[in-house]
Amino acid sequence: MRLGSGTFAACCVVIEVLGVALFLRGFFPAPVCSFSETEHQTESPAPEPSAGAISNWTELPRPLFRKVVIMLIDALRDDFVFGSKGVKFMPYTTYLVEKGSSHSFVAEAKPPTVTMPRIKALMTGGLPGFIDVVRNLNSPALLEDNVITRAKAAGKRIIFYGDETWVKLFPKHFVEYDGTTSFFVSDYTEVDDNVTRHLDKVLKRRDWDVLILHYLGLDHIGHVSGPNSPLVGRKLSEMDSVLMKIHTSLLSEERETLLPNLLVLCGDHGMSEAGGHGASSVEEVNTALILISSAFERKPGDIRHPKYIQQTDLAATLSIGLGLPIPKSSIGSLIFPVVEGKPMREQLRFLHLNTVQLSKLLQENVPSYEKEP
Repeated sequence: MRLGSGTFAACCVVIEVLGVALFLRGFFPAPVCSFSETEHQTESPAPEPSAGAISNWTELPRPLFRKVVIMLIDALRDDFVFGSKGVKFMPYTTYLVEKGSSHSFVAEAKPPTVTMPRIKALMTGGLPGFIDVVRNLNSPALLEDNVITRAKAAGKRIIFYGDETWVKLFPKHFVEYDGTTSFFVSDYTEVDDNVTRHLDKVLKRRDWDVLILHYLGLDHIGHVSGPNSPLVGRKLSEMDSVLMKIHTSLLSEERETLLPNLLVLCGDHGMSEAGGHGASSVEEVNTALILISSAFERKPGDIRHPKYIQQTDLAATLSIGLGLPIPKSSIGSLIFPVVEGKPMREQLRFLHLNTVQLSKLLQENVPSYEKEP
């Protein structure tokens, strides 16, 4: 039987519509809503292993760190820190990497390598969709389960200074904030000065638990002049001085406390040889990540080369460090060097929490998944 031209055209339209729908479903998935703060507090703990006698494994571990400072430098490519530029322009950071109490990593960011999706990946441990490229300039509030929402629900006091994208994603989470705009890419000085100007006062205060700083200047230099501009070296030197100020302040404060503090230096994405970002080249996806704490004390001769991890691993690690449940949609793994100095039983407990969370995620998203008894 021959099909009429009208019927054939209708079939073609149906096939095209189905193809477009399949494409949109894969590239622009619907967001997964987070739970309310009440549900966070009443969430059932991770089950206790079947082997072993009475223990506290059904309870969340205590925090590993008293305070956490996240210093995010936009477009901080890995070789800006671990390469020749880092040695020349970031001497204090280089000292911490080579000899200090720190662990260094090259964190791989998945495309799209633009700011808003990368912030979501850092805080949720999940993989944002390409729809977030459209939302990048006007970010809606983040609905997925994340470290910031968990921390606020646990009573943590969070302060933020920097890229206003964070304020849009977390509109009611900060006890204090000052947002800067990323719209004026020709400004690479004042946009960072407006972050640093708060440091002298906030570092002397004792009324916060988490401090987040997002510096935009390096990214702006890249967009205007590229990664080989002389301005890059000056900006890296400026960021090195800021890091030294924060680190020395945290160390002096630790003399009065029992728990150590944690300083996180990271980038959201890298920078291409043309100075932009958004795609999947090595220069755009490889970012620097340094975890700095007196808890990571190293012995003489202990050489720690930067290891390769996924950017999504930070969410699980921050959650364990702050004594919080890992976000439900996180696909990241605990960055093990953070806890390798702890007793074996505690290490196993941390890994157990991460494993249970990933197992639940698999059960919810893969119908055929069955955990071995």
